[in-house]
Amino acid sequence: MDFIDIHTHKKQFFENVFSVANKYPVSLDFTSPFSIGIHPWFINKNKIEAELLILAKKLQHKNCVALGECGLDKVIKTDFELQKTVFKKQIQLSEKYQKPLIIHCVKAYQDIVELKKELKPRQVWLVHGFNKNWQVAQSLLKNGILLSFGTAIINHKKLQEVVAKVSLEKLFLETDDKDDAIVEVYVKLAKLKGVPLEILQQKIQENFKQLFLKTT
Repeated sequence: MDFIDIHTHKKQFFENVFSVANKYPVSLDFTSPFSIGIHPWFINKNKIEAELLILAKKLQHKNCVALGECGLDKVIKTDFELQKTVFKKQIQLSEKYQKPLIIHCVKAYQDIVELKKELKPRQVWLVHGFNKNWQVAQSLLKNGILLSFGTAIINHKKLQEVVAKVSLEKLFLETDDKDDAIVEVYVKLAKLKGVPLEILQQKIQENFKQLFLKTT
């Protein structure tokens, strides 16, 4: 578990990388660590209840690390109120089965914060693929929502400024759907933070064990 990739859509074959593979209710392979959720892009109102039942079953699987990705997206055509309904149902499952929540969010950060305040969940909430400004980051962090950064930090100057300000206790790293190796993301963050790579690895391992493995 030298490097933790908290969210990936790619099958990983690196011995020194612990990857959390993103899965959907229609997925078939659950032989490696995974998270599972109903992504807002793929909400089908005729299948919601059946898919929630699948989620409830898979959240009890020994390899399940988290629920997600799930969340809110104001760019897609799917009715936003329907998105919120499905998201809330998944929050309930996250709480029931004590699994952290990996969140997809597009132009709905204030809505996520408001739901966090309203529902007061006990489980960890993590916004994956964060690529917004420091003001948005502060709002999420202030409300107890952690951030995961991906390969964008390698070349995105403004995002580098943001991630440099985020406490190591409040972040994770990921590759999402990119082909880049997670090691590259770690190396970049270590440089931005001015810490040895080994210290960064150790800190994120501690975060993972404390926040994601506390119920297993």
